[in-house]
Amino acid sequence: MKIEMSRRQALLRAGMFAGGSLFASSLLTTRAFADGEAQDQKVTVQELSKNLHVIMGAGGNIGLLTGETGVMIDAGYKQFHDAIISEAGKISPAGIGVLINTHWHGDHTDGNASFGAGGAKIIGHVNTRKRLSTDQTIDFLNAKSPASPKIALPIVTFNDSMTLFINDEEIEMMHVEPAHTDSDIIVHFKNANVIHCGDLFFSGMYPFIDYSSKGWIGGMAAAATKIVKMSDDKTKLIPGHGPVATKAEFVAYKEMLEEVAGKIIAMAQAGKTVEEVVAAKPTEKYDDKLGKGFIPAARFIPLAYKGIVEHNKESVGRL
Repeated sequence: MKIEMSRRQALLRAGMFAGGSLFASSLLTTRAFADGEAQDQKVTVQELSKNLHVIMGAGGNIGLLTGETGVMIDAGYKQFHDAIISEAGKISPAGIGVLINTHWHGDHTDGNASFGAGGAKIIGHVNTRKRLSTDQTIDFLNAKSPASPKIALPIVTFNDSMTLFINDEEIEMMHVEPAHTDSDIIVHFKNANVIHCGDLFFSGMYPFIDYSSKGWIGGMAAAATKIVKMSDDKTKLIPGHGPVATKAEFVAYKEMLEEVAGKIIAMAQAGKTVEEVVAAKPTEKYDDKLGKGFIPAARFIPLAYKGIVEHNKESVGRL
């Protein structure tokens, strides 16, 4: 059984299939797995280079750098911790000594406590620690996320950037202005020419943008522009969700964000209601390709609109 079906059934029973949205809260909370149906989800591994892999199927996509010390990018859901460790062990006997969080959402941090208990040093942006330390609400999903235990919190934080030199790799971590959330970082494996984008990139689908955490589509477009500038034609880009992409594929995603942001911002400035913006179909040219993922166009447009308004409540016209 595919995970999409397991999540759908779990969400239906939990009464969280809000607004007909297939993704509901499955990518951000563990409640989608409360009935245990996710146990049949298969965790898979893709090799990007000799010592760099992607682990998929345990929540958000996980990066794994092997060597003397295992370095993991994001922790997935805690239900998949044993499967993650099993797959990592097949690649390298070294344990996970460093865990880097790309942002605070549960599908990327729910497993933090398990890795922390195993001795991993957790690193993240200062806002990741702040948000994990306190109860959070994701308004668009009508979902609450309780504060994490101390062992799940990053013990090393940074504001703008940080670099690790480990396993013969230079890992540059860079914070971006609010985009998917206010805690997003880009993780650049410079020697391997691989970029882990976290949820700044949803490959092959419309992105979820958490305006409750100060995310907005203009910030997503700006972050995408930064990632493109860091890339070349041989760069491999790991998304938070979806398949690993090329620079050309990511550029198409960036251009979509820019075009849709421009259209919705212009309509918001003109005083259009969210219903009028939806009726104008600003995403129509992309819907067949991107509208079959977590978020259909009918949900993505109001999500983007709400984020724009929340980004500047005082005056939409100043955006």
